[in-house]
Parts: sequence; C-alpha cells; structure tokens
Amino acid sequence: GLHLVESGGGVIQTGGSLRLSCAASGYELRAYYMGWFRQGTGKEREAVATLNSDGRPKYIDSVKGRFTISKDAESGTLYLQMNDLRPEDTAMYYCAAEPGLYASMRAADYTDWGRGTRVTVSP
Repeated sequence: GLHLVESGGGVIQTGGSLRLSCAASGYELRAYYMGWFRQGTGKEREAVATLNSDGRPKYIDSVKGRFTISKDAESGTLYLQMNDLRPEDTAMYYCAAEPGLYASMRAADYTDWGRGTRVTVSP
C-alpha cells in the first residue's frame, strides 16, 4: 500500500485559509482513489472530499464552495485547499487512499491512512 504523510494543519482564525498536503509514496498514485477525512473530538470520522483516480472530486455539502481537493500525480501529493474556515471545521484531518477508480465516501473502504494533521479554527 501507500505510505501517507499529512502536513499543513495549524491554528487559524474564522474566515482564514489553510492548504493541507499529503505526500504519498509506495505505488503509482494514478491507480488509487483518495480522500480527505476529518474527526472532531468525540465525533465519528467523516469524509470531507474525495477524488476518483481519474481526478473527479466529490465534497460533503458543508464544504462545497470552500474546500478544493486536488492531486499532483507527478509529485505524488494530494492537497486540500480550505478557504473561509469555520470553527466547526476544527478536527484532525486524515489523508486516505485505496486502489480503484471511483472514490468512496466511507472510511471503512480505505486501507491506507496517514497519521493526521490537526486544524483548529478559532472564533
């Protein structure tokens, strides 16, 4: 599987922006679908945005228009550009990957996971 390492988290004020990165190594990234998930304190892990192996994205409703998922296959990096951040976006953010074409929004469908990067949005 892939070895995934997230970076880019931090503390930001409401309305600010962050870009998360996920460096992937191990296999050909083009053969994987990938996703960003988040888990707030005391909450279930939820999908935020996913990317089919052909590059088509999906988003949960609460981040549409604010977050953008993208992939640089050459460098093996997955990104999540987050704009207009809100306190409810505070969570640990995880990168995940799975061989296949059509990205799942279910955490259970992913095998490879990073260790996460924390995002804290202050009011």
